[in-house]
Amino acid sequence: MAGEMVKFPSNGNEGQGYLAKPDSGGPGVIVIQEWWGLVPHIKDVADRLAGEGLVALAPDLYNGKTTNEPDQAGKLMMEMKIEEAARDMSGAVDYLRGLDATTDDKVGCVGFCVGGGLSMYLAGHNPNIGACVVYYGVLPMAQTDHDAIQPPILGHYADQDSFLQVDAVRALEKTLRDKAKDVQFHIYQDTQHGFFNDSRPEQYNAEASAQSWERTLAFFRKHLG
Repeated sequence: MAGEMVKFPSNGNEGQGYLAKPDSGGPGVIVIQEWWGLVPHIKDVADRLAGEGLVALAPDLYNGKTTNEPDQAGKLMMEMKIEEAARDMSGAVDYLRGLDATTDDKVGCVGFCVGGGLSMYLAGHNPNIGACVVYYGVLPMAQTDHDAIQPPILGHYADQDSFLQVDAVRALEKTLRDKAKDVQFHIYQDTQHGFFNDSRPEQYNAEASAQSWERTLAFFRKHLG
């Protein structure tokens, strides 16, 4: 199921993103990119969500820039201004909620790598998020307001992640639970950061990817629409 690039208002400016939707419509989900940018893999995730009956929109937070080189990806990530990213994500939420195809007032969000960190950040800053999924989320340029998070959170993490150690994941989970947040983190054995990305065979883990995907779909079906 192929989508299309769309434009949407973003706090007085214009944002853009990749929209994929099922013929019958459904609940909305914001898909937030890895540090590579809005690459074909992220568009494929949106297409897969649409194939499962969800209206998926992946905002382009790098304004058209993409890369497959880690050094350049790290540079693009650190150059991203969190205020502008938050504006573009909120503009995407408003646009998604306003579509005739979107059947629920609340929308979900799912992000990968820096997008995973931004997914939790968005959950703490936008009251229209009804379910938040995080894949091995990191966010070196900003702090999430954990107290402000309202929606349930599902997290997927790697046990061999060089960016985010297991102890840090468990500490974050405890922090959120101590604040009475609805949170469930899963740590996948023998996996690395980026294990869901099937376009990068050096990191991809088919078993963990499939299991986390089924959990993600079940989570969205439970909490959205």
